[in-house]
Amino acid sequence: MLTVLRQPARALATFAIATGLAATASVAPSMAQKIEPVTIRLAGDHSPPPHPAAIAQEFFKERLEKVIPGSTVRLYAAGALYTIPEAVEAMLDGNLEMAWGQFGKTAQIDPYMNVVVGPMLLTTPGAMNQLDSFDTMEMIQDRFAKVHGIKMFGTGHLSMFMGAGAGKRLLEPKDFQGQKIRSMGPAENAALAAWGANATTMSFGDVPPALQTGVIDGLLTSLGGYNQIKDQAPYFTVAGINGIVGDYYWVGASQVWWNKLSDKQREVIEKLMVEEVLPFQKKVNWCNDKRVIDQFGTEDPSKPGIYIMQAAEQKKLADALGDATTKWVKSNTPADADKWVDRFQEEAKAAVEKNPLGESWIEKTDCSEIKPWFDRFKRT
Repeated sequence: MLTVLRQPARALATFAIATGLAATASVAPSMAQKIEPVTIRLAGDHSPPPHPAAIAQEFFKERLEKVIPGSTVRLYAAGALYTIPEAVEAMLDGNLEMAWGQFGKTAQIDPYMNVVVGPMLLTTPGAMNQLDSFDTMEMIQDRFAKVHGIKMFGTGHLSMFMGAGAGKRLLEPKDFQGQKIRSMGPAENAALAAWGANATTMSFGDVPPALQTGVIDGLLTSLGGYNQIKDQAPYFTVAGINGIVGDYYWVGASQVWWNKLSDKQREVIEKLMVEEVLPFQKKVNWCNDKRVIDQFGTEDPSKPGIYIMQAAEQKKLADALGDATTKWVKSNTPADADKWVDRFQEEAKAAVEKNPLGESWIEKTDCSEIKPWFDRFKRT
């Protein structure tokens, strides 16, 4: 019988979110000396560093190998070991220790993950940071423990400014008409269809050659993703925070593997992930957004670069979208998921109201402290 260990992680996540803890050496080295080393393979489906999620995983690797000497963390990016749906299956069987996956991509194997994705819902950094405290997230954590044998530590952030990239500016619904656009998960397909595009879901590793050969005309991605494909898709359009795509990372471990660890091993790994790695990831993500916008931003939509829509421009997309995402999610999940689709929207609206722009600890991050991580993985 699988052991559900969600509550301790949830309590730690709430603490970390409430305090905005920076990445610090919270695991006592003296304690680590008494712990047997571990070997962890961590699978992701995003590009390698300098992608912010990949940098956070490098941070996890370095910290874990320090606090549990002799341990080894092997990182696999861009689906090099498993796609995220494959990783979920491998973790259930005990053939993979950990994964760092997107909710939208995970929905290919569990449609309940679509409950918390979709554009124009969590539209402030502070609201995004409340996700781990939602009733909806508690349901998903319980489900993944019981159905997939996965212990979720918590959630991380994709780019605050997820957007649409292409060889031309995608600004209005008419610009999307007939375009073959890569989406990150099936829920985004509904939004693209509402705007007139033809959606296709593929892993990020397949995107550059698909753009180069014309298999796709554009893509939905994060600013971290845009930074990797800006030569193939130089026009990147953002409809405010989570305006075009609303998706998040979950980080979890196989319970087959987790239950074999000692209490001390579990304590150190969970404390490290929840109190250090996830807050660090959110800071790296925020600072990456800022640096990429500062470098490639444009106020002229006719020119290449990252263009953030004006309110009136955002409204055109919102009006064309309507409730297409909600209808799609409800029609592609079991009937008992409908109440959770509605509940997430209620929780998202309340979180945005309580956490307006400019008031989150994430937005107050001193990015000079994060810069050495970007410098380390700077591509020449």
